[in-house]
Amino acid sequence: MTPFILPPLPPAADIETKAILKAVIPARAALAELKTGGRIIPDDSLLITNLTLLEAKDSSEIENIFTTHDALFRADALPNKAVDLNVKEVQRYRAALWHGVESIRRKPLATNTFVELFQRIKETDAGIRTTTGTRIADGHGNTIYTPPEGEETIRTLLANLETFLHADNGIDPLIKMAVGHYQFEAIHPFTDGNGRTGRIINILYLLQEDLLDTPVLFLSRYIIEHKADYYRLLKEVTEQGAWEAWVLYMLKAVEVTSRETIERIHAISDALQTLQTDMREHTPKIYSKDFVELLFSSPYIRIHDVVEAGIAKGRITAGRYLQTLAAAGLLVQQRLGKETIYLNMPLITILAGKNTPVQK
Repeated sequence: MTPFILPPLPPAADIETKAILKAVIPARAALAELKTGGRIIPDDSLLITNLTLLEAKDSSEIENIFTTHDALFRADALPNKAVDLNVKEVQRYRAALWHGVESIRRKPLATNTFVELFQRIKETDAGIRTTTGTRIADGHGNTIYTPPEGEETIRTLLANLETFLHADNGIDPLIKMAVGHYQFEAIHPFTDGNGRTGRIINILYLLQEDLLDTPVLFLSRYIIEHKADYYRLLKEVTEQGAWEAWVLYMLKAVEVTSRETIERIHAISDALQTLQTDMREHTPKIYSKDFVELLFSSPYIRIHDVVEAGIAKGRITAGRYLQTLAAAGLLVQQRLGKETIYLNMPLITILAGKNTPVQK
């Protein structure tokens, strides 16, 4: 199969159809509500730290890299403890996302940004794909797509993508994001990690366009739940130029994901306020706003974390504080090897989206 000749952007087809422009309205409204809703948590780092971990897990799962919330929470709580390869992959994704956030604060999205994201996701010094014979296969090994070949060709297409994303042409940024995501995946500029890189680019683009304040909109869960449609619609753009259906899919993903994230943020805020009330009532001698916020900085808290945050002077005092909360039923104490950790079960339930059993 000869390499696909990928047309440059903008598409020849109409990407501002009546249906698309109509779908932009609720997607924009949900995104605006998310942008405002994220401010209900006093310290937005509490959201960013936890929610980026979920996106990293889900985005990796799309590429058949599976791990559990528990494994990720443990890895965060015990950074010096050995973890399996899948956990490392997820951690690298989150590190790449953070690198991208810092990068766009200094300069607009560009090919160099894409390369840096890929290198961090895959922990490699490699860059744009130079090898020939790259193909995308289905589950049976049949070739379904052959991306463009040649570094010069790929760089030219990426430069065109940059121009499209940054052009002041009146096209709504959400439509541009959808079109740009297809184009990046079709260019397939790297030997691996293209899907994860492309999904980080979505987040960064919305931040760059000021549609988000913080990187808390994550489309990967929606894609997992509608994975067959995701790949089918990508294929139909390639084979049929069916842009409308693809853009509508991405706009719906933004709308649904925004609303789900808003619900999760409100649930975290409610749980934080409940813990404040409970600590004032049951453990008033150790209550402080800073302590409560620390307990929501991660689902798993160590004695070291309490000392490092300046909540308690010394490990003995910090340990006593955490044991007091566990005795009051506000945390769950768990032993992991030589380390004792304390679990914020309401936060774990919110982040996991279900009741998560505590593993012994």
